[in-house]
Amino acid sequence: MPDPLEILVTRISACRTCADHLPLGPRPVVVPRPGARILIVGQAPGTRVHESGIPWNDRSGDRLREWMGLDRETFYTSERIAIMPMGFCYPGVLPNGGDAPPRPECAPQWHAELLGHMPRIDLVILAGMYAQKHYLGKARKKTLTETVQSWRDYAPLYLPMPHPSWRSGNILKKNPWIEGEILPHLQAEVARLIR
Repeated sequence: MPDPLEILVTRISACRTCADHLPLGPRPVVVPRPGARILIVGQAPGTRVHESGIPWNDRSGDRLREWMGLDRETFYTSERIAIMPMGFCYPGVLPNGGDAPPRPECAPQWHAELLGHMPRIDLVILAGMYAQKHYLGKARKKTLTETVQSWRDYAPLYLPMPHPSWRSGNILKKNPWIEGEILPHLQAEVARLIR
């Protein structure tokens, strides 16, 4: 009998809902795992991830793994870690050169169904404002920094974080409490949940 999660991933891989809006075409990147205890919800793949099909396979991923206290092998092979961005395909760039927002179709179309196959999630890392807006809704604060600073309000399930792109360097410099307070908590939780 076919595995229901594999069937779902096959459907996602064949998705063409927003194909007309994707400059490089559809290439959904998502890693659901039925035994996952940790779910990483980011924004959308960049060009390197689109090319490789491997999530977080870029400098942002290097920083995320550092924040989590994980080496590359554990990050990609642990059955306890699932990855589900807000947009599964590369959305392109904005006129100013920054990444375009994740396509709005993905999360409403796929997230709930994927989550139904991952019943053991104990920690959802919300990496960036798009994930925080979707999952925290009205509980989100006025700014990303305020939301991240109020991380205890969303615990134990949700942990809002800045997106680990190169742009987050300024946020970390201006807010040393992220490295002093949140990252130790994140690393302790990750170590506990991937055992």
